[in-house]
Amino acid sequence: MRAFSALVALLVSEVVIAAEVAAVPTTAPAPGGLGGQLAQMVFGLLLVVGLIFFLAWLLRRMQGSAQRGAQVIEIVGSRAIGPRDRLLLVQVGKEQILIGHTPGSIEALHVLAEPVDVPAGARQAAPEFAQRLLELMGKDQKDKK
Repeated sequence: MRAFSALVALLVSEVVIAAEVAAVPTTAPAPGGLGGQLAQMVFGLLLVVGLIFFLAWLLRRMQGSAQRGAQVIEIVGSRAIGPRDRLLLVQVGKEQILIGHTPGSIEALHVLAEPVDVPAGARQAAPEFAQRLLELMGKDQKDKK
């Protein structure tokens, strides 16, 4: 009888232990559920986009610190001779070269023996992208009217 009562006690203890193990969850639920995961994803996306903007700003700042006066080749003057054809006066060191530029080719037309003095105010600066875009948009709007 003792063996029987020991066997019953052992079975009862095994049942109690099995019930306790079944009551403990095996995987912990995600904190915050779907809302927490969505917030984490949005935060990560904002972090990456912010990093991209920071690196673009840093790159622009590093390029701006480079000496702009140290250009070897400089466009001294430019003249349109057709809708897509241009004459360019280019200075390379102490030498000036007259260049013909078409959509299909670039040709050196003449090397000047004496450089042409061009006042600093008469030299055309290359237009910024935004200004050029606004000009093109303005021309498009004028064409539509």
